[in-house]
Amino acid sequence: MKKELEKIQMGEYLDFDEKKIEKIMTIKLNYLNGEISLEEAKREMKESFNQVTAQEFAICEQYLQKYGISDDVLAERMDEILEIFEGLLVSNKLILALGHPIRTYLDEVDALRKVLNQMREMLKKNFIKNQWAEAYDRLTEIDIHFARKQNQLYPALESKGFDKPSKVMWTLENNIKDMIKKAKRHLESDQDEEFLKLQDEVIEMVEDMMVKEEEILYPTSMDLLSDEEFVKMRKGDDEIGYCLIESPPPYGREAERDVDAHSNNELLKDLADVFRKHGMLNMTSNREVLDVSQGKLSLEQINLIFKHLQVDLSYVDENDIVKFYSDTKHRVFPRSPGVIGREVQNCHPRESVGTVEEIIRAFRAGEHDEAEFWLEIGGKFIYIIYNAVRDEKGNFRGVLEMMQDVTRIRSLTGNQRLLSWNDKKENLKDIEEHPGQENRYGITKRTVIGDVIKEYPFVKEFLFQLSPKFSKLNNPIVFKTMASIATMEMISERGGFEVQDLINRIVVEIDKRK
Repeated sequence: MKKELEKIQMGEYLDFDEKKIEKIMTIKLNYLNGEISLEEAKREMKESFNQVTAQEFAICEQYLQKYGISDDVLAERMDEILEIFEGLLVSNKLILALGHPIRTYLDEVDALRKVLNQMREMLKKNFIKNQWAEAYDRLTEIDIHFARKQNQLYPALESKGFDKPSKVMWTLENNIKDMIKKAKRHLESDQDEEFLKLQDEVIEMVEDMMVKEEEILYPTSMDLLSDEEFVKMRKGDDEIGYCLIESPPPYGREAERDVDAHSNNELLKDLADVFRKHGMLNMTSNREVLDVSQGKLSLEQINLIFKHLQVDLSYVDENDIVKFYSDTKHRVFPRSPGVIGREVQNCHPRESVGTVEEIIRAFRAGEHDEAEFWLEIGGKFIYIIYNAVRDEKGNFRGVLEMMQDVTRIRSLTGNQRLLSWNDKKENLKDIEEHPGQENRYGITKRTVIGDVIKEYPFVKEFLFQLSPKFSKLNNPIVFKTMASIATMEMISERGGFEVQDLINRIVVEIDKRK
C-alpha cells in the first residue's frame, strides 16, 4: 500500500503521515470489504488515533477506488464511513476575508442553515401552506450553491488530483435537488401529509451535505489551492450567482486584472507565433489576420463572432477535454472559466456520464455524427444538438455541443416579410432620455402585476431572469395571491429594483417580444 500512496497526486500539495494514512486505509477497507463490523472499525480507529484531519480524510477517500471501492459505493456508504471517524474528525475553523470564494460558500451555508432552522420550527406548529411555500422558495436557491461548486470549485480541485467531490458529492447534491423537487410537488398538489413526512429527510440531507462541506471539502480546498487560484475563481463566481446572500465584495480584484491581462497577452502572442510559423498569419494594417476556411479574420473578430452568436457553443476535443465555450449573455446553463481543461466526464453528474460517454464512443467509432435532445425547463424549451467534429480526412477531432432557448421560435406563426425593428438598446435609450414619460402600455407603480402578466405572459419568465428574488412567483399558490394584490411598486421592492427601472425593463421586454 505504501507504494500506492506515493502515487497520490495530492501528496504534491499536502503534507501527510504515510503510516497514519496507511492505517486509516486498512481499517476503512476492512470495513467496506465486510471483514470487520462498523463497531469494530470505530473501535480500531479510536484506539489508533486521537484525531484525523479533514486533509487526511480526503486523501483516503481519493484513493479508495484503487482498492475496488467504486464511486457508487462511496456515495451510498459515505455516512457509514463518516461514522467510523465519530469524535475524531477535526478541521480548523476558517477565518477568511469577505469575497474569498470559500468564505462565500460558508456564508451561504449559514444562510441555508437559517432556512433549515425555520423549517424545524414550522414542523412544531400547525401546517400553513404559504409559509412552507416561502421557505421552499428560499431553499431552492441551493441549486445556485451547487452550480458554483460544480463549475468552479470542483474543476480547481480536479487539477490537483482531487476528483472525489465531482464524482461523489455531485451525486449527493443531485439527490438533494430531487428530494426538494419531490417535496415541492407534494406541496403544490395539496398532499400535505406526504409533504410533511419528507421534511425530516430533506433537512437531514441538506444539513449532512453542509457538514461535509464545512469539515472536509472547504478545509481541504484551502490547503490544496493557492490564493491566485481563488482570485481567478472569484471572477467566475459572479457569472453563476449566489445563494440567499448578496453578491460578495471583490477579492483580489487588482491581482485578478493583472493575471488576466498577462495571461491574455501571453496567449495571443503564443497563438500569433504559431500561426506565423505555419504561414497562417497575414499582416494587414498592423492587424494580425488568420486565414479561416472561408475568409480572413483577426482573433478579435473571431471572439466577437462567438460572443454574439444566438446559440451556446461548447467544444470537447478528441481527448475528451473541454477546450472552449462561447461567452454569450443569454447562456442557457451556467458556465465558468474553470471548466476549460477539464475532462468532460467530470462536467456532468454521474447519472449522465453514461450518455455522454456513449455519444463520444459512437462519434469516435464513426457510427453516428449527430445526437439531439430537447428539454422543457422553467417554462423554456431548450434544444440541444451534439455533432461529431472530423477533419478533412475523416478523423475524429471532438464533439461540438450547440444549445439554444427556442421558446420564442416555437411560438412564431405566419410570416414577417417587412422590416420590424426589435432593438432593445434604442428602446432603453428612449426611456432613459424621458424617464418620467407615460409608457405606451400604461404601466405605472400602481399597476397590479397580475394584470401585466395576464396581457403579456412572458413577463413572468422575464422577472425570473432578472432576479432570483422573483422566484416565488413560480409557486402557483404564492403567485395566485400576489398576482391580484401586488403592485409594480411592491414587486420592485421585492426584487431590489427602483420601481421606474423595473417598469422600464418590462416595457423594453414587451417591445422586444411584440
